[in-house]
Amino acid sequence: MRIDVGVATDIGRVREVNEDSYLVDAPLYAVADGMGGHRGGDVASSLALEIVEAAFREGKGSLADQVREANRAVHSRSEADQAVSGMGTTLTAVMVEDATARFAHVGDSRAYLLRAGDLRQVTNDHTLVARMVRAGEITPEEAAVHPHRNVVTRVIGTEETVAVDEDTLPLLDGDRLLLCSDGLTGMVAEDQIQAILEAEPDPQRAADRMVKAANRAGGIDNITVLVLDALSEDGDPPPGQLPSPSRWPSLKRLIAGAVIAVVVIVAVLFGVRAYVDRQWYVGESDGKVAVFQGIPAHPLGITLADVDTQTEIAAADVVAIEVYRDLPDGISAENRADAFAIVEQMRADVTDAASPGTGDGGGNGGGAA
Repeated sequence: MRIDVGVATDIGRVREVNEDSYLVDAPLYAVADGMGGHRGGDVASSLALEIVEAAFREGKGSLADQVREANRAVHSRSEADQAVSGMGTTLTAVMVEDATARFAHVGDSRAYLLRAGDLRQVTNDHTLVARMVRAGEITPEEAAVHPHRNVVTRVIGTEETVAVDEDTLPLLDGDRLLLCSDGLTGMVAEDQIQAILEAEPDPQRAADRMVKAANRAGGIDNITVLVLDALSEDGDPPPGQLPSPSRWPSLKRLIAGAVIAVVVIVAVLFGVRAYVDRQWYVGESDGKVAVFQGIPAHPLGITLADVDTQTEIAAADVVAIEVYRDLPDGISAENRADAFAIVEQMRADVTDAASPGTGDGGGNGGGAA
């Protein structure tokens, strides 16, 4: 099985240093999100991936064993060097061999599988709120806005030993894997991630679009994305799937092609409409800040958004604040309530910016690595 890869990383719009690192060394791929200050986070993530790669090349045990060796190396460096004391990193890795993906995971970076229109998270977040969700103490919706949602409970390097989650997944031709730091998932909802993965067939362009979406939504953290496409080497369908229509008699092939085309078109139309109706963003309408239902796109001149509410806030005043410079392109929101929360933050920031002795506002800060 062949793997086509797309990778993109970005510092985001708030951080001063990119503490994310990534590894692309077929058949091994990984993402690490460092923490521990300007120097410590960068050192932790890059050192962890260097150790994993070296251990893999030397054939030292399983992928999980290699991650545990990385933990020992980061912890030892943290203990020996006061400048990076206490540093740590998440690490999500996958090794793809013989149509099988083997995962090793620590922290709150994530791995996803997109298969036949279904996107599912392969890894479990090692965070306080994820633990509370699994225990039934809060809902996933409550976790998304919980004040402690950035508290990570398990990382590489902070202790001498670490528990590593392992998973194995058989791959099918056409499967798409996503590895990412929480700079993506903290900014872009899963349905938006799925829409990008489904709409963009090229893995590099898909990775670039997700980073751009995270920055448009605020970019409060570093963002790293790896998109891995699993493709059959010889073009034969995987076990259990129908043979290619090219092997059918000509008449059947023509009929089947026509039926499939109609079904796909209808499904796409309904799917696009359903997706668009679930999207919200804050943008500009007649020179004012407005809340829109839909997406800020105009394919073939077709408008895919409607104004839900137009405010009295001057768009020019908002765009003058650096963090909102993409207002004309649309600032994504998870839902209608989130869109109005963004508007209220804009209102407050504009007021602050207009007050004597204040800065230019910009209320989208914060967030741990």
